[in-house]
Order: sequence, then structure tokens, then C-alpha cells
Amino acid sequence: MTRLFLIRHATPLNEGRLAGRRDVSADCSDVEAVAAVRARLPEGAAQWCSPALRCRMTADALGLVAPDLHQELWEQDYGAWEGLPFDQLPDLGQLGPAELASHRPEGGESFGDMAARAVPRLAAASGDTVVVAHAGTVRAGLSMVVGPAALSFTVAPLSLTVLRKTGTDWSVEAVNLTAAP
Repeated sequence: MTRLFLIRHATPLNEGRLAGRRDVSADCSDVEAVAAVRARLPEGAAQWCSPALRCRMTADALGLVAPDLHQELWEQDYGAWEGLPFDQLPDLGQLGPAELASHRPEGGESFGDMAARAVPRLAAASGDTVVVAHAGTVRAGLSMVVGPAALSFTVAPLSLTVLRKTGTDWSVEAVNLTAAP
């Protein structure tokens, strides 16, 4: 049996702008929330992390020691949208999950592109593996079970999503677990 413990990094310090591939730091000051996530992680698990500063900071706050950094776990490249204030991003609400998954911002990559690089890394896990990465990476993991509908899941900062693989089949154990009751 394989379990993936997918953690979205703590809240990015990005001044209300889309971070994407920009290497911004994270606010890891909520020690109770960090402890709540840490308490749900298995001992002795493999530890993987996106190279992004916000992910490395979160891994450090969680007490992960020298997690393996994997480029494939980086967030989606939003191209021309990178760094834009959230209120200036285009409204894509009219797109269905499959259309949204294939939508590519100018100069960037689609969710499908990002999932094509992240999913092989995630699927290669064996045993228990803790992964600190991005909302997009967590949704890429969910897409192994539900396809493009993964884009409809909320993935809060410092939340935990757990996937289980038995034989060749992946299933979802939990999504978006946070310290909040």
C-alpha cells in the first residue's frame, strides 16, 4: 500500500497577487496549525518538497528534515498572469473542468501540462510519502483519481490531502484537512 500525504504550503506572502512560479516566502507563524498538520503525518515517511521557497519554509516549520526536492512538483506556470492581483485575473468560471484543465495562459502552461509533469513523480511514490507542494500539485494528485474534476476542489494553505494506492488503484482518503474545526 502507498499513501501520499499532500500538503499545500502555508499562506504565501504575495501581497494579494498570483504567486505561481514566483519564488515568494510563506507565513508559517501559526504554530497550532502547523502542529495540527504535523500530528497527522506518519513517522518514517519519505519526504518530498517543491523547490519553491514557500514549500521549503513550510517543510522546515513542519519539522521535515532535508526533504528531497523535485522540480516536477513546482506550481503551474501561469505565464502572463504571474504576479497579477487576484482581482485582475480573468474570470474562467464559465469553463467546465475539461476546458479549464486545457486552458493555457499566454506564455504559461495549462493544468494538464502541469499535471503531466507532476503526476509521474507522485505516482512513483511507494510506502508513505509526505509531499509539501502547491495547490496545483495537490489537485494533480487528485486528478489521478477524479480526472479534471480535481480542479473543483478547494486546497487551502497548510491543508492536508491524503491519497491511497492499493494494487494499481488510487483512492481519496481525505481532502483539504486543516487545523480549523
